[in-house]
Amino acid sequence: MTNPSLHRNDLFSLDGRVALVTGGSRGIGYMIASGFVANGAKVYIAARKAEACDAAAAELSQIGDCISIPTDLTTNEGRALLVSELSEREGKLDILVNNAGASWGAPLEEYPEDGWDKVMNINVKAPFMLTRDLTPLLAEAGTAEAPSRVINVGSIDALTVPTVDNFAYGPSKAAVHHMTRVLAVALAPRHITVNAIAPGPFESKMTEWMLENFQSQIEASAPMRRIGRPEDMAGVALYLASPASTYVTGVVIPVDGGISTAQGSSVMG
Repeated sequence: MTNPSLHRNDLFSLDGRVALVTGGSRGIGYMIASGFVANGAKVYIAARKAEACDAAAAELSQIGDCISIPTDLTTNEGRALLVSELSEREGKLDILVNNAGASWGAPLEEYPEDGWDKVMNINVKAPFMLTRDLTPLLAEAGTAEAPSRVINVGSIDALTVPTVDNFAYGPSKAAVHHMTRVLAVALAPRHITVNAIAPGPFESKMTEWMLENFQSQIEASAPMRRIGRPEDMAGVALYLASPASTYVTGVVIPVDGGISTAQGSSVMG
């Protein structure tokens, strides 16, 4: 018997969906937001720097519907502002992308406690608290046939051991990966799927120094002999946000051209 759903032409469409992308003003967050806007979603982006957030939203508004909500997600007040503004504008949220993140590099003997705390607070605590606070809007959007989505951005540094002195980063992203699995089980009864993307090397502010100094070595050691492109990130995020992944939850997808599979060390995404 032919299954009509296999012949749908909207498997990767986000028409009518409302999405929020944190850290959406640049880097991986901007790549994801671009893909969502181009495929029909109404996208809110949040970032700490108001000027950059507004500028990114203005650029994306040339191809679709994008709104800027500048806020600092590391504070209770900043998260509350974002939840309040989004709730006033929308009665539901179909897609939440927890992308905002930070790193801190220093030798082991000098690694500061405040640096460790900053990375853990931004990379682990903030996305958990934001997901908690937005669960009512996500649950309002989700149904058994069309669940709402949470997409967390982890890193291949959580899958392998990095070669640089960013001691808090890998453990924080490993926590993000496991938090994804925990929340996937907890939120499934409310028709919300939770998955994670583990990026390898992509152009971003966080990888700027590494790519300036080591891009040729990174590309030479990567099975696909290149770093990631914006469409690589947008495509995986689009899959996880679209009807194509309705039955997928609790997974971590490396997007690294095979780096984490082929070697024991990695480059953070």
